[in-house]
Amino acid sequence: MSTIALPPAETTRIEQPGRAIRVMRYLRRNKGLAIGVLILLGLAAFTVIGLMTINPKHAYPLSAALKKPPSWRYPFGTDFFGRDLYAAMVVGMWQTAVIGLLAGGVGTVIGVIFGFISAYFSGRVDATIRTVCQILTPIPVLMIQVVIAGSLDKRDVTILTMAMIVVLLAWMGPTLVIRSQVLTMKERQFVAVAKLSGVSDLGIIFKEIMPCLLPFIAAAFVAQVFAAVFASFYLAVLGLGPLREPLLGNLIWAAQSQGAFFNGWWWWPIIPSVAMILILGSLALINMGLDELANPRIRRTE
Repeated sequence: MSTIALPPAETTRIEQPGRAIRVMRYLRRNKGLAIGVLILLGLAAFTVIGLMTINPKHAYPLSAALKKPPSWRYPFGTDFFGRDLYAAMVVGMWQTAVIGLLAGGVGTVIGVIFGFISAYFSGRVDATIRTVCQILTPIPVLMIQVVIAGSLDKRDVTILTMAMIVVLLAWMGPTLVIRSQVLTMKERQFVAVAKLSGVSDLGIIFKEIMPCLLPFIAAAFVAQVFAAVFASFYLAVLGLGPLREPLLGNLIWAAQSQGAFFNGWWWWPIIPSVAMILILGSLALINMGLDELANPRIRRTE
């Protein structure tokens, strides 16, 4: 009796989309994050192109005609002190980015280190760090920053000085966030398996726990950059920044002190104000998008 050979069953193979496609799909769902990224990329392109096309000296006083409205020669006009506002905007946005990235980065790194030490090793170290954070958190950060900046000689205030003033209390938020996440992660089963396998504490921290917390760290970093940019903005608006530098807050403070609106120089305060709104708005949208990505309770699925 002859047997009939059946063809082998075909196995359907499902191809997973690449990382770039998954990122694009997520950005299409999370429109707030997509809009924030686009605005930030546009501002970065404006700054990079501007730095390649302007003379930075034109961002400082007595480098252009006084009080000229926007024109082909001066796209953003000039101010009372003879600064080309287009050059001042480019240099000011670059300086704002330096303050935000430096203060946000240093604050996040310190917070991550303290958060891991506090949660993972516990004991007196955890009690000390937690107590310090609980004491300092209720204190208004703005008040401390204003007192410190106001006590300095204006000639000694630089971009680096502003970044250091902002970073003094910028580590508490990331410390508490990372500490709470590490307390949860270190009780997971994969951490217990790693300990039984003889993995060292540093190996568990960097190879097991740290990769799982990268979305939280990224969200904390963006939040600290937002706080640093906002702090540099209101300190400059209060006249506590490096007055000679064309920071966006300094431009608004100078316009207010010279009565720009009452004298008809409307372009002087409007342009840096719009730029600051775009910067803070884009960072806020990115922070909310990253928070959704990091928080499994509100994360959207395919």
